[in-house]
Amino acid sequence: MKANTNYAKLESSYLFANIAHKVAEFQKENPQAAVIRMGIGDVALPLAPAVIEAMHKAGDDLSKKETFHGYGPEQGYDFLREALRKYYGRHGVELSMPEIFISDGAKSDVGNILDLFALENEVVVPDPVYPVYVDTNVMAGRKITYMSAEESNGFLPMPSRETTGDIYYLCSPNNPTGAAYNRAQLTEWVDFAREKGALILFDAAYEIFIDNPDIPHSIFEIPGAKDCAIEFCSLSKTAGFTGVRCGYTIVPESLIFDGMSLNKMWVRGQTTKFNGVSYISQRGAEAVFSEEGLAQVREVIRYYKGNAMIMIKAFEELGITFFGGYCSPYIWLKCPREMESWDFFDLLLKKAYIVGTPGSGFGVNGRNFFRLSSFNSKENTQEAMSR
Repeated sequence: MKANTNYAKLESSYLFANIAHKVAEFQKENPQAAVIRMGIGDVALPLAPAVIEAMHKAGDDLSKKETFHGYGPEQGYDFLREALRKYYGRHGVELSMPEIFISDGAKSDVGNILDLFALENEVVVPDPVYPVYVDTNVMAGRKITYMSAEESNGFLPMPSRETTGDIYYLCSPNNPTGAAYNRAQLTEWVDFAREKGALILFDAAYEIFIDNPDIPHSIFEIPGAKDCAIEFCSLSKTAGFTGVRCGYTIVPESLIFDGMSLNKMWVRGQTTKFNGVSYISQRGAEAVFSEEGLAQVREVIRYYKGNAMIMIKAFEELGITFFGGYCSPYIWLKCPREMESWDFFDLLLKKAYIVGTPGSGFGVNGRNFFRLSSFNSKENTQEAMSR
């Protein structure tokens, strides 16, 4: 028996596990420290009332023989897929029901989607980047190249004539930088992918934070994107489902490579490897996209965006260079005095009792940057900025 030696090429621990270990050690040695956590992108506020009501009712359904649900469809219940179809319609995107797949979160699908692609495909990711994009491809043994996201391009790399690759990961609004592609920039990416016969894996997990009409909520708002893109999204940030688990992936029926339909391949893979998301979770997700639910979750998003504005004001007053924060829950700040990001992490933790995320954990270009999250209480955010 032989092990998958590609795992030996990974960092010894996942970025956020490493941070959690460091913080736990610090708190053990300093039990009096009132630590404010602004690192991991977990939410702080409870689920919307409409969601709770729907989930309670779904629980009651499972208590009665006539409304009980066992195994559900692997692609998701039609009631949720229809709600999502209408939600995309609000942004001018027309989807068919078979193009919508319900999952237990974007993270799972971002990793599992790789089953559809041959190992010889070259993957291109931005640097800095959400670690899952890189690690899942390292595990598979696939070649990875990087496109530089840096201060000079606003952390939004664009394709060029020299750009080569088969699969491109884009995240907008971006994790970790908070930067977001506008309509013209995404159009350039779609035109490039179609010309090259490449595929874009588009992560839209933070689309609910967008309030600028020039920034698309979905890549499918761009003409031609259905011929070259798959989109992932999650209710973790949209509606606080980090502990409930529900997301969705859009695989257009028009995606054909080597004569094979990626949509049909994904159906086959999901029916083989996945038993679907719980009925209770999907009923809660359906409620998110009701008029009442959307109003409630958007109120929560306004709260988090208010926290981001508190940080933005503080950084502007201090003269600290930063990106993001406007259409994103994340602020990507430049470490003072060109400090390396892990050194700045230690300084903030030990001197101010604040936990953030070192930029170097996301790539070489993040070595002098630092990510802070607005997923916290207003009081904690104000206290952190004061410190």
